[in-house]
Amino acid sequence: MKILLHTCCGPCTIVPLRRLRAEGNEVTGYFHRHNIHPFTECRLREETLLAWAGAEGLPVIVSPGYDLEGYLRRVAFREADRCRICFRERLRASAAVAREASCEAFSTTLLYSRYQPHEVIRAMGEAVGREAGIAFLYRDFRDGWDEGVAESRRLGMYRQKYCGCIYSEKERFLRGARKSKAPAPPAPPAPGRTR
Repeated sequence: MKILLHTCCGPCTIVPLRRLRAEGNEVTGYFHRHNIHPFTECRLREETLLAWAGAEGLPVIVSPGYDLEGYLRRVAFREADRCRICFRERLRASAAVAREASCEAFSTTLLYSRYQPHEVIRAMGEAVGREAGIAFLYRDFRDGWDEGVAESRRLGMYRQKYCGCIYSEKERFLRGARKSKAPAPPAPPAPGRTR
């Protein structure tokens, strides 16, 4: 089967690609860029993916442009639902690209992560696939997590420290601050007041 695989990064693509190819599928990657911030992080993930994909013989389609503003408009004031909005955006784009590329199905490396809500992604992928008229291929790749981590480290691949958006980057830093239990710096005095 010809499959389009939404790829969030190189390390998360290792196991899904191996498994899908082992089933006899022809796989093309798709890198959706708009949800990854800042742009320097997006470029680093993209360059890592493309270098590894070249060595693996994996063709990759990269979404054109960098619609940071559009992404922020879609999630602003809906931060509690930002992940669902982001999943839907990436899955819809993947389904559209899969149809254009004459693929029979599409899937996502989000299904490799231990940290993502699989049932949400599966239901959303299937719904988006029905809307677009293309099948969503669900596979649970999580049992390959340790294998993918070990292989990406062996290859010296860049491994990101947060999901992708500026909100997840902020959460990463706040988690780190809580873990260190360092006392918070005193708040600056209000304008016009002294201590």
